[in-house]
Amino acid sequence: MRVLITGGAGFIGANLTRTLEQRNHEVLILDDLSTGFASNLDGVDAELTLGSILDTELLNDMTGQADAVVHLAARSSVPRSLDDPVASHLANATGTLNVLEASRAAGGRHVVMASSSSVYGANPELPKRESAATRPMSPYAASKLAAEAYAIAYGTSFNIPTLAFRFFNVFGPLQAAGHVYAAVIPAFVDAALRGQEITVHGDGTQSRDFTHVSTVCETIATALEQKISSADPVNLAFGSRIDLNYVLSLIAERTERPLLVNNVANRVGDVPHSQADETLLRSLFPDITPVPFEDGLHETIEWMQSVIATDWSGSHDRTITASVASKGR
Repeated sequence: MRVLITGGAGFIGANLTRTLEQRNHEVLILDDLSTGFASNLDGVDAELTLGSILDTELLNDMTGQADAVVHLAARSSVPRSLDDPVASHLANATGTLNVLEASRAAGGRHVVMASSSSVYGANPELPKRESAATRPMSPYAASKLAAEAYAIAYGTSFNIPTLAFRFFNVFGPLQAAGHVYAAVIPAFVDAALRGQEITVHGDGTQSRDFTHVSTVCETIATALEQKISSADPVNLAFGSRIDLNYVLSLIAERTERPLLVNNVANRVGDVPHSQADETLLRSLFPDITPVPFEDGLHETIEWMQSVIATDWSGSHDRTITASVASKGR
């Protein structure tokens, strides 16, 4: 199978590329490198084309060359969307519409796309069921809700096989730490290893449903191979509920370093707790076994230690600030 991955040079996309190649699939990648890195693809055979999903001519051409599309390209992060809501809408909502139109023009390619648990927003229900009301608290969440709605609508209107996964907090190797919008685990681990202050927005009792990237990639690969689609969005997380203080304690234990933690006020758009209901996911993917959080964190720490040893992630004198917003990208 030949698979087009939009955003394939990013954290999840580069891991997925390796998973698909290990399963003897051919991968094409479209990425503008706005958040991804060409170096993430070192050692893979995939063809990287520099470009944007907003370039409809290029997108149509590449979709026509593929048997299926995994749509991961996005302008991620809640804080980034607060800084520039329009840019988030264009990348996440309009970009997804472009991908679906490209699929339609190519005869109805199977599209697996990334949505986000952030669409649940202010809804306090736990665990989060796909049928629960969505109450986005940020432009990012709203743009992701629009994106998955388009995917579902195209499945209904044009009979295009689509599958919208709601990612929760995906973590693992290749997830960058050295920027203000860094996800919580790489930011925490990077700061701990460098002996720098860790800024926690909130008191650390916020909980998240963390999912190791290899589990996400295995699930997506299975969806492609079995041509699984769904008329409803699907949570891609397994019902764990891990608070940030526990994450910090594990990092301290695994790195054998004291942590310099600074608790500050919550950010706009952050949710206190996030946990997936896995019922629908399990019905579609009964054979997927998630990587235990502790094992995944240990692997992530080992990878980041190797990164810091080569000084890949940049300056040693910066202070890491981590958002605890529920996000997948």
